[in-house]
Amino acid sequence: MAEFPLLPEDCTDMAEVRAGVDATDRALMDLLDRRFEYMRAAARIKTDRGVVRDEARKTQVIANARADAQTRGLPADALAAIWEQLVEASIAYELVEWDRIRT
Repeated sequence: MAEFPLLPEDCTDMAEVRAGVDATDRALMDLLDRRFEYMRAAARIKTDRGVVRDEARKTQVIANARADAQTRGLPADALAAIWEQLVEASIAYELVEWDRIRT
């Protein structure tokens, strides 16, 4: 995981804030890498390509993100939209992986 230079409350200038944002972005990328590793695992485990897209699970994941954002006082609608894109990208990635493993 990325190392954070300062906590937000300890920042005293924009250079420190930007360093923190950059470190956070790197940490997010590390987490996204792990999430996509799980998509590769799902592609390996699922024996039917037709079950890769699971609309009920998609709805649940987005609802969970929205609820978590609301609890944290974050912009829930905007983050739910980001999660919608993330889930769609994950499904597309998993389909590519599913095909790659089996061809």
